[in-house]
Amino acid sequence: MIPRKLFIFFFCLSLLLSFSVSLNAQRRVLVNKPKYDLDPYHFGFILAGNQMNLTWNPVDDYQSLLWLPQQGKDLNLPNSDYYRILEISAKPVPGFAVGIVGNLRLGNHLDLRLVPSLAFGERYIDFTVESLSASMFPLDTVSVRKSIPSTTVDIPLHLKFRSKRLNNFAAYMLVGAKYSIEMASTKKVSSANNDVPVKVDRNDFAAETGVGFDFYTPYFKFGTELKMSYGFKNILVRDDFMYSQALDRLNNKVFQLSFTFE
Repeated sequence: MIPRKLFIFFFCLSLLLSFSVSLNAQRRVLVNKPKYDLDPYHFGFILAGNQMNLTWNPVDDYQSLLWLPQQGKDLNLPNSDYYRILEISAKPVPGFAVGIVGNLRLGNHLDLRLVPSLAFGERYIDFTVESLSASMFPLDTVSVRKSIPSTTVDIPLHLKFRSKRLNNFAAYMLVGAKYSIEMASTKKVSSANNDVPVKVDRNDFAAETGVGFDFYTPYFKFGTELKMSYGFKNILVRDDFMYSQALDRLNNKVFQLSFTFE
């Protein structure tokens, strides 16, 4: 799992690098690609690391709900008369993304960017499940992990607000929205071999915001960018099993550190 502190570390590293470059640039007279930002459009590609996470809300009083054996069907659960979910937690796994950049100049400090990408990652939802006898006597407590693999086609559209260029350096921020298609959707997957998946929907819409830094080299423009997206749609697909029944909603949340070459 990539902790958020690691993303903050990379962001601070980019910030320190940008200050170093800008101070050094003040002592140089050579400006790389001086008319680059005057071009009406340009293209490039991105390489990125991501952290796909989930925000979730349980149903009310989920810890007091009792589930029958057929509703808790799972290889990891011992046989019992009832099950009860004591705790739910979601954990991200590091992933990566690749994509192409299309940039349209709207003004001196404003661009419109389309960055279709293919992102790979995975999320885990951990359930702490208690087994109960018919007389409600606790028998055992087991941790059950549900994996949600993710391969998404992302189509984000951003407005990029650029600062005034300082020799070979510029900072920017971006805001926009993203439509995602989940190629690894479990919506239509049925349980097999006593392994019950947590099903998620195929489509999602998200708001995105981020900051970044552009460095102009003699051959191309290199950028570092830290971005967060938050899904508006409840992607949870309910079925007859307790793992989805105990949840009220699931939303995607993604942190992404990108390196752009344009």
